Amino acid sequence: MAAKKNASERFTEIRNSKALRDYSVDERFEAGIQLRGTEVKSIRAGKAQINDAFARVEKGEIWLYNAHIEQYAFGNINNHDAKRIRKLLLHRRHIEKIRMALDAGGRALVPLRMYFKEALVKVEVALATGKKLHDRRDDLKKRVEMREVDQAMKQQRR
Repeated sequence: MAAKKNASERFTEIRNSKALRDYSVDERFEAGIQLRGTEVKSIRAGKAQINDAFARVEKGEIWLYNAHIEQYAFGNINNHDAKRIRKLLLHRRHIEKIRMALDAGGRALVPLRMYFKEALVKVEVALATGKKLHDRRDDLKKRVEMREVDQAMKQQRR
């Protein structure tokens, strides 16, 4: 009997590290993404980056901009463009909800992470509101306080 592959080897997740720092997330959606074969292979190898990516609603469809997926190393002349615009696949009611929220103003549609769900690549996008500088400072202060509390608790346990 063949040995089972380790689950961590097969799972690749690309995160947007700037999203939670720069935005306060209101609502999350799981979307499919229209990709070419070499793009899927690059994502599986972890050669993608969505830190500067954003999404827009155009003509009733959602498009992902600035998502960088490196060209596949073993690709040929038909390899994909690294920064091409990619279509996100959502239900019509979700697209309408997102469109209405974006039209109201003050919100952005940002990708939080790109991951595999079985054999399919999914993108978690969120309706988010941009944080001001003082909001970021407050978050940083809270994190420092929580770290200090955790350290104090560890000292008491010893």
